[in-house]
Amino acid sequence: MTAKSKHREHIVTLVASLPDGTHIIEHPGGKLERRKSETDWAAFDALTDEQIEASIKNDPDWSDDWNWGDAVLVIPPKKKAISIRVDEDVLDYFRHEGAGYQRRINAVLRSYMQQKKNKKRKRA
Repeated sequence: MTAKSKHREHIVTLVASLPDGTHIIEHPGGKLERRKSETDWAAFDALTDEQIEASIKNDPDWSDDWNWGDAVLVIPPKKKAISIRVDEDVLDYFRHEGAGYQRRINAVLRSYMQQKKNKKRKRA
């Protein structure tokens, strides 16, 4: 396996960005993960241009030679408004998690769908 193909296996999809700085991401296998941003934005905003340039020079992973040909544009699928009946406790659970509960429900359904599709492909 080449480094390039190994890197592509680890591409995740951003499913939702929540107001509290939490992100719901989906791994290639369909697993959903909730991540809280660990960035100290106040400290970041306080950096001077000189400090940023110095940190770039010391970063072995930094490069100005970006190959945008490998970039992947992910356009989320169009949403469709529907009416659906769910158990009250299920809805309460997702709503209790805060804003974006409909996106989270959609992310869970998408993960289920993709796992089912992957199982079908493996059997074929």
